[in-house]
Amino acid sequence: MKTLYITECPRDAMQGIKTFIPTDLKLRYIQQLLKVGFDVLDYGSFVSSKAIPQMQDTGEITKQLELSNTKTKLLAIIANYRGAEDACQFEQVSYLGFPLSVSEEFQKRNTNATIEDAFIRVEEIHNLCFKKGKQLRVYLSMAFGNPYGEEWNPEKVFQMAERLYRMGIKEIALADTIGCSTEDNIQLLFSHLMKALPEVNFIAHLHSTPDTAKNKILSAIDNGCINFDSAILGYGGCPMAKDKLTGNIATETLIQCAKESNLHFKINMDEFRKSQDIAREIFEIYH
Repeated sequence: MKTLYITECPRDAMQGIKTFIPTDLKLRYIQQLLKVGFDVLDYGSFVSSKAIPQMQDTGEITKQLELSNTKTKLLAIIANYRGAEDACQFEQVSYLGFPLSVSEEFQKRNTNATIEDAFIRVEEIHNLCFKKGKQLRVYLSMAFGNPYGEEWNPEKVFQMAERLYRMGIKEIALADTIGCSTEDNIQLLFSHLMKALPEVNFIAHLHSTPDTAKNKILSAIDNGCINFDSAILGYGGCPMAKDKLTGNIATETLIQCAKESNLHFKINMDEFRKSQDIAREIFEIYH
């Protein structure tokens, strides 16, 4: 039986909320999520507090996390070399995540850089990660389309993934930043890339409305993807992409799809339900 690997994304769920969520509440939620059995926890980001005010306390939270009884690895999002240096100061952080956009417009909005500039950043950050014993995960943002009228071209996605592989990147997430993916383009990208670059760990980072999430997940699974990002209750969205946020695929839906697809997953459901309770507490108040 194949295993489904899950990166739970409280950072993505919380980052677009304008009202500041108290640090102690975030800490309680993240600490609870560490008990569930997720493979990776996308828990925070080391980025400009002006750009993403909600994540300004990531460093403070990192210092207070108790990690002695969990196998879950921590992932922090960074947007430049300085952020990578900040993240690398913490032994607790295993993964750094960098958003490399297929859309030129989104790259400028999200990291204040061109795509070519961003590739230079990736190489510099990858070298830093190697020195510091961290793993770099690159997100190909807008991999399934964009809201700016730029032409979507699967060949560009293929070329960027291959270029990353040649640089030594072994973790690549295909990110549907605004929820415009379809079963067809999910099939197209994963079926090609899983065969072309078998040494790369491809992750599906899909945003979706609840009514289409299940079919999108199953399309990725059917085409070889067993590694997903998700968020409890399906909250989230990138505030740098457009005004209206489209949530992450819900972890609840992902678990349902894993069962239907006969995939093993390492989730303690009792701890998962406790996490759902805290998520409701947070998002009903602050969303």
